[in-house]
Amino acid sequence: MTLLTLTLQRRRWLATLAASSASLLLAPAAHAASPVVEIIAFAHPPVQSALKPLRDWLAAQGARLKVIEIDMETAAGEKRVQSVGVTGHVPVVVLIDGQHLHKRADGSPVDLVSFPAGPGTPPGVKGTWSAADVEAILKPRLK
Repeated sequence: MTLLTLTLQRRRWLATLAASSASLLLAPAAHAASPVVEIIAFAHPPVQSALKPLRDWLAAQGARLKVIEIDMETAAGEKRVQSVGVTGHVPVVVLIDGQHLHKRADGSPVDLVSFPAGPGTPPGVKGTWSAADVEAILKPRLK
């Protein structure tokens, strides 16, 4: 092959690669990544029973979202919680696409930190968020 032939083949290959890349960037939202939910929590009662309603709903969503569970008492759990700015003795942190702070439909803030309010949560430690808050945040993002 001559140098000219190799140069033309390379240019065609680069043009094809560029066109393919552009089509990926311009693809419709249907190809957007699924939401990622991280549950960073203690792996023992009463935390586990408090998270059961949320986990049940998340499991029912199947492949529409990705769920990552991290034990709060591991080095990875401690590091992840610190990386999002949560400090102190916190039993639960739920991240949706890397964020624990969100807004409800009415515009009020919701922080997915500490125990959720709802069934399974021990009296006296009910938090300010619920599984319904997580559902409301995620539903518009689900494919």
